[in-house]
Amino acid sequence: MDERIKKIIKSKVALAPMAGITDYVLRSLIRKYSTNCLLTTEMISSEFLKQVPDSVISKIDDNHHPIAFQISGHKPDLMNNAARLLSEKADIIDINMGCPVNKVVKGQDGASLMRNIPLASDIVKAVREGTTCPVSVKFRLGYTSDEMNYVKYGQAMQEAGAEFITLHARTRSQLYSGHADWAKIAELKKNVNIPVFANGDIKSIEDAIKCMELSQADGITIGRGCLGDPTLLNRIEQYFETGKMLPTPTLPEKIKMLKWHLNEEIKLRGEQVGIKFMRKFYPYYLAGFEHAKQLRMKIITEENYSKIVSALNQCM
Repeated sequence: MDERIKKIIKSKVALAPMAGITDYVLRSLIRKYSTNCLLTTEMISSEFLKQVPDSVISKIDDNHHPIAFQISGHKPDLMNNAARLLSEKADIIDINMGCPVNKVVKGQDGASLMRNIPLASDIVKAVREGTTCPVSVKFRLGYTSDEMNYVKYGQAMQEAGAEFITLHARTRSQLYSGHADWAKIAELKKNVNIPVFANGDIKSIEDAIKCMELSQADGITIGRGCLGDPTLLNRIEQYFETGKMLPTPTLPEKIKMLKWHLNEEIKLRGEQVGIKFMRKFYPYYLAGFEHAKQLRMKIITEENYSKIVSALNQCM
């Protein structure tokens, strides 16, 4: 790994960007357990950033570093502008070329760029010109199973100036279905000279071990696996560093994390909005525990903070 990248990425574990998920509060919660993992913001549209730059620059604390700001778009000039605006707070500028969501792809952003390597290369070059931060690119195996161009694509991103890349081992057409094909990441790794991080379906220490064995990657990027378990990144880091398998959090520990998460979202967004925002997280925090369904049904529509906390306290 290049010395410039080594100074920033001190861990083999990174947080994947997730829209509506990896906000300031979740990043802060993960940082409570892991001091070294690379955090990543939610995807930031270069089009939107052009219109309202001040409101979109993500809030971060000093302890959020190292942090990557992920940007999306298909216009090199706007991507250059986004990189310039965000560089003051970012340690890395990450370019999204893998988002499979229809509204993103229809706008010619995200995974749609995998069908246009010349444009994707121009975007990387434009971002490099707009920042002194290292530039990374996240992409997929290809647009469809008949268009798997991930090796050629990775080589083109490297040639354009990307300093490391992350491969989500699914095609765009798979969205998040099926299983990530970690073995294909090893093929990319053999054909580029920059660090490669593996992404997709890493939900436990055992998954991380198997992924690293099959992918031969330099590190892993965790998305949905950390939902409901913000300790996961740290537990995987600890295994890689010491060989020690730390236990998964108990129900009382998860309830404590959930209440902290809820309180901080309320501080950030206000009580009404914060409570509604948190509803997507309840199933993850409570999964696998006795009477979880009953508790989830009880709090999922509750709008009174005190009643939510009271219901949660009864589980501890």
